[in-house]
Amino acid sequence: MKKRKYSGDKKMGTKRNQSTKSHSKKHSKVATRDKLQGQNPHKNQRPGNKKSVTAKVNCTGLTDDGKGIVQWEGKQLEVEHLLPGETAEITVSTSGKYVAVELKRVITPSENRVKPACSYYYECGGCQLQHMNGQAQMRFKQVTIEKLMEPFGKPQPILTMDHPYGYRNKSHTTFGLNKDRQIIGGLYAQNSHRLISMDRCLIHDPKADEIWQTIKDMMKSFRIQPYNEDTGQGFLRHVLVKVGKVSGEIMVVLVVASPVFKGKNNFVKALRKAHPEITTILMNVNNKNTSMVLGDQEKLLFGKGTITDTLCGLKFDISAKSFYQINPIQTEKLYAKAIEMAQLTGKETVIDAYCGIGTIGLIASQKAGKVIGVELNKDAVRDAIHNSKRNGVKNARFYQGDAGKFMVEMAARGEKADVVIMDPPRSGSDEAFLSSVVKLKPKRVIYVSCNPETQVRDMKYLTKNGYEVIGIQPVDMFPQTVHVETVAELVLK
Repeated sequence: MKKRKYSGDKKMGTKRNQSTKSHSKKHSKVATRDKLQGQNPHKNQRPGNKKSVTAKVNCTGLTDDGKGIVQWEGKQLEVEHLLPGETAEITVSTSGKYVAVELKRVITPSENRVKPACSYYYECGGCQLQHMNGQAQMRFKQVTIEKLMEPFGKPQPILTMDHPYGYRNKSHTTFGLNKDRQIIGGLYAQNSHRLISMDRCLIHDPKADEIWQTIKDMMKSFRIQPYNEDTGQGFLRHVLVKVGKVSGEIMVVLVVASPVFKGKNNFVKALRKAHPEITTILMNVNNKNTSMVLGDQEKLLFGKGTITDTLCGLKFDISAKSFYQINPIQTEKLYAKAIEMAQLTGKETVIDAYCGIGTIGLIASQKAGKVIGVELNKDAVRDAIHNSKRNGVKNARFYQGDAGKFMVEMAARGEKADVVIMDPPRSGSDEAFLSSVVKLKPKRVIYVSCNPETQVRDMKYLTKNGYEVIGIQPVDMFPQTVHVETVAELVLK
């Protein structure tokens, strides 16, 4: 059974998610704010005889990743940042069978087009929908989910967010040098390691951006060099900031290339003076050539090493490596819907598969008879047990191991579970796990997913093996991006 990484997010060269998530569909890089670029699936160009032509096209629809669909010489092309109904001028460059499309200008704009709130929008790529107004974003996501879920029925209207900015409780920033050898901080451009110098990200918590800006300004006086991946020289790789949206507690993680941090005490003292709201500071050592942000070594520099936040009335301790949903406002809506679908009466045995630090299992324990959480990562299980004790939960137990094998063994012993709640990583589940669900035969399966495409695949397996989908609820967990979280209710026929 594949598990979500617990040791740190991947770098944000493509998408932020989540799950850092590490969302899988790629988006093409955009060079300037007024020169937008989109690509068809053959987007990796090869050197050779390149031909370019300019064409006037009409956009007839959107792909699942929000690109405009146009026809050109009998081919369907995908153009980034183009909206249905728009007439536009594009440049089409061909090299053999490879085609690249650049949006030169929009001739007739859609009534749904707006000026992106973020000045880095066309360059960064962390968001893909800021050129759409809120209603258009909502419709796009609803239609996308409806098309995906067509084999199972019509989803409920998507649960949107009233204030769709500043929602991320976790952010990480990379540092580097510009051509003038000045220290800059920001995010990578899409599908590249070209660092964009930024002063803030509009979907980050504003306080997190203030903190990394202060750190950037401090680097020169403390003679701290940003790490260079190509040369292996330098010290500071990233700054990870986690914010407790309810508690107000803030964690700062300095991701460095070496455990030797000269002047660290003075650095911590200066940072705390500038931002007394910081409640803990850690140093994480990542000296590997890896796409993961966090390394294995961690040293506490100030505070208790964790922050606390409240979700659905329960308090959770969050460490640097904890997986915790990045949008707590929408997470409460998502989890409330999942618990509602579980139809708990206080007597049920619930299995929380892929339980992580125990969030959804502990919330379910308030209405269940017994909760069994199973998680492959031992650090996450330790956190789940701690969170259980912290909240005085008596009817939940957490186990380290493979949830699929755990359920097969339960079935072999003749034990039963009434509900299985599963919240797998973006890759979805696998047949070994799904077959174990079928063997255990719970009355209900509540499937929470950050990738509806893999969720559809997995639900097809379950519906072929005795289950029926009776409810689907999309939740806009990631406003301004193409990503949607969905929760589905399946019942045993």
